Amino acid sequence: MEPKPAPTDFKGILKHLGPGLIITATIVGSGELIATPALAAKVGFTMLWFIILGCLVKVFVQVELGRYTLVTGKTTLEAMNSVPGPKLRVSWMVWFWVVMYIGSTMQVAGMMGGIASLVVDKASGWHTGLIAIIALACMGMLLSGRYRLVERVCIAMVVLFTFFTILALVSLQFTENFAISAGDIGSGLTFALPEDFAIAFGAFAIIGVGTSELIYYPYWCIEKGYARNTGKNDNTIGWLDRALGWLNVMRWDAWVSCAIYTGATVAFYLLGAATLHGAGKEITNDEVITNLSAMYEGAFGEFGKTIFSVGCFCVLFSTVYAATSANARMFAEG
Repeated sequence: MEPKPAPTDFKGILKHLGPGLIITATIVGSGELIATPALAAKVGFTMLWFIILGCLVKVFVQVELGRYTLVTGKTTLEAMNSVPGPKLRVSWMVWFWVVMYIGSTMQVAGMMGGIASLVVDKASGWHTGLIAIIALACMGMLLSGRYRLVERVCIAMVVLFTFFTILALVSLQFTENFAISAGDIGSGLTFALPEDFAIAFGAFAIIGVGTSELIYYPYWCIEKGYARNTGKNDNTIGWLDRALGWLNVMRWDAWVSCAIYTGATVAFYLLGAATLHGAGKEITNDEVITNLSAMYEGAFGEFGKTIFSVGCFCVLFSTVYAATSANARMFAEG
C-alpha cells in the first residue's frame, strides 16, 4: 500500500485510534484488579495521587517507543537488538526481554486460572478443563490473524469493565456507610506517604503502562498502519509531513487510552478505599475473589458479587487475549 497523509480533523483522528485501546485491555488486568484495591484497603485514600502519577508518567516512554517504530518501521525487538553491548546470537537486552516474557506467561496462566475460578471452585475437576477451554477460545480467535477482531474484542471488554466500575462508584454515593466525600479525595491528593512503602511501590510497578505493554505498543502501531502510512524515510518534505501527521495521531491514541485506564484505575482505587479500608478489610491470597467482590457488594448489595464476576471476567479475559495476541505478533514479526 502507498503511504498516505494523516487525518487532521477530530473525526478522522478518532477513526484511526486503536493500538492504545488494545494496550488498555492489557493494562486493566491484575494490577488494577488486585494490586490497586489491595493498596487502597491498606492505606485508604492517602495514595490516590501516587496511583494517578503511576498511570501518567509512563506514557512518555510509550510515545517515544511508538515514535521510533513509526519513523523507522522497526519493531521493538529489532530496536532492542540494535543496542550496543555483548551479543549471544542476539543483544543482551533481548535476553532480558526473554526472562521477562517467561514471567509474563506465568502471569497470563494465573489470569486464566482466575477466570475459571469465577465459574467453578478450584477443587472441582472442571477447573482445569475450563482453563483449557479458555486457552482454546483465545487460540481460535488468534488463528483468524485479524487485527480488527483483536481491537473490537478488547475495546468491548474495556468498555464493559469501565462501565461496571464507574456504575459501582456512583452507586456508592447513595449508600450511608461508603459514600466518598470531597475531603476523602482531598486527603488522597496531599502527597503523603504510608509507613510501609513496599505495597505502594509494587502497585506503582504494575499499574499503567508496564514493561510488557511498552514493548507491545509499537507492534500494534504497525498493525494499525501508522508506520506503513508514513512510508520509508526518503528525506523529502512529503515524508516529514506524513511522519508529523501520524505522530500526532499516535499521541492522541496514547493519551486517550491513558485517560481511559487512569479513570478506571482511580475508580477501582476509590472503591477499595471506601469499602475495604472503611470496613477494616484487607485482600488476602486465600480469598481474593471474595475480598474484591465486597467492593461491589458495598454498592449493589448481594447482587454486587454477580456484577463483579462479569466485570472481572471482562478484565481478565481481555488481558489474556490482548497479551497472547501481542506475543503472537511479536514472534511473527520479530
